[in-house]
Amino acid sequence: MKRRDFMKGTLGTALGAGLASAPLKGLATQGITRIESEDIDGRAMLKDDFDLHFVAVGDWGRNGADHQLQVARQMGAWTTEHPNHFVISTGDNFYPSGVISEHDPLWHYSFENIYTDFSLQWDWYPILGNHDYKSDPDAQVRYSKISRRWKMPSRYYSKNFKLRDGNEVLIAFIDTNPLIPAFYQNAEYGPHVAGQQPEKQLLWLDNLLTSSPAHWKIVVGHHPIYTAGPRTENYDTLAVRRVLEPLLEKHQIPLYLSGHEHSMQHLKKDDKPFHQLISGSGSEVTPVKDNIAYSRYARSTYGFMYISMNSSSVRVQCIDHEGTVQYTTQIKRP
Repeated sequence: MKRRDFMKGTLGTALGAGLASAPLKGLATQGITRIESEDIDGRAMLKDDFDLHFVAVGDWGRNGADHQLQVARQMGAWTTEHPNHFVISTGDNFYPSGVISEHDPLWHYSFENIYTDFSLQWDWYPILGNHDYKSDPDAQVRYSKISRRWKMPSRYYSKNFKLRDGNEVLIAFIDTNPLIPAFYQNAEYGPHVAGQQPEKQLLWLDNLLTSSPAHWKIVVGHHPIYTAGPRTENYDTLAVRRVLEPLLEKHQIPLYLSGHEHSMQHLKKDDKPFHQLISGSGSEVTPVKDNIAYSRYARSTYGFMYISMNSSSVRVQCIDHEGTVQYTTQIKRP
């Protein structure tokens, strides 16, 4: 008999004899240690008084340039030390002119090779900005079939999230570009807004907000309804306000989150039910105005928002490219 066969036979005999002589009844009564996933996941230890946490960042895709990389690093550092369940991108994901396909090299240069921290590998829920409309906006929808973390099933969609007490948060991710009439005559945007039927999206949103029993309802769109930035009375701001504001008022929506303005802002008009949040400084920044009466915070600084929710309130924190918390506010549920 060869030595290898001998060793194999001897080992098998020894193991068989050991099992045969083991007190199986005794083994059955011994306590069994169960290792659940949370026992070995260090991120499960990151807990606070809120149930749902997410990062909101917008207007970022510049191949790492103009502080995109610095903001990405601080996003990774923050979500490594704090609980985070997903990332919302408020649009203008790729400058200067979107992506031409789901295989465009910009996916690597502006996204995959920039947001590399393990804590940023969770789901991303993006929307489309106006710059994304300059090439093929549907390429960003198709990329959802390639990327594990990029979750854009269509140009507009919704997602429900559970709080610990069983209440739900509904987030409606909308496409504001077809809501702007001037885009239909624009040489760059026109071909991709053509045929989008904005009234169909508005009906979808109205029905969604009417039928949903969610405890919190939030709407996310690229263009702001109100802003303390350069576009306070711009044609796109006024166009989106005209069609979206009545819906937000009708359904008493407490939060509208957008990008487009390259700054971080919190605005609230006393006669409106919703707070306007703007997180659009994932890279380039633009000026803000200090004479807007309903502006609670507006700063031209690179960074992102960190939003935490439970059934009674929402906490919003603005964090800059150096990891400093520049602004914190808490919004109570009406």
